[in-house]
Amino acid sequence: MSPDRDLLRLAALSCFAAVALGAMGAHGSVHDALTASGRLESWETGVRYQLPHSMFLYLLALFLGNAGKGISRGWHLLFYGMLLFSGSIYLLAYFGWKWLGPVTPFGGLLLMAGWLTLALSRWQKPKA
Repeated sequence: MSPDRDLLRLAALSCFAAVALGAMGAHGSVHDALTASGRLESWETGVRYQLPHSMFLYLLALFLGNAGKGISRGWHLLFYGMLLFSGSIYLLAYFGWKWLGPVTPFGGLLLMAGWLTLALSRWQKPKA
């Protein structure tokens, strides 16, 4: 079976976004704004979680054609968890939107649920 091309694209776009957001946090006006507000470390936390999860999601999507529903469910939990966790941190750091505070731990819970789902899923051998 072939990999899920849509999930590969989403994961690749998330990798691209993580690298771009990391660069923005390290240079230029975004860096200056984050440094002035004391929120650069928060921004870096978002990147630190987004990039490795995105890379893992890309690799996992390569094998989803042979995987069961649990693996697919785990992929989606990780993706939405990463989106909520890192995304809320970026918005909190840049705009200072404090109302997003509760979203970050919810994203973290989704990340944990995704990893637990993968750990408990039935892994199948690829079909030759």
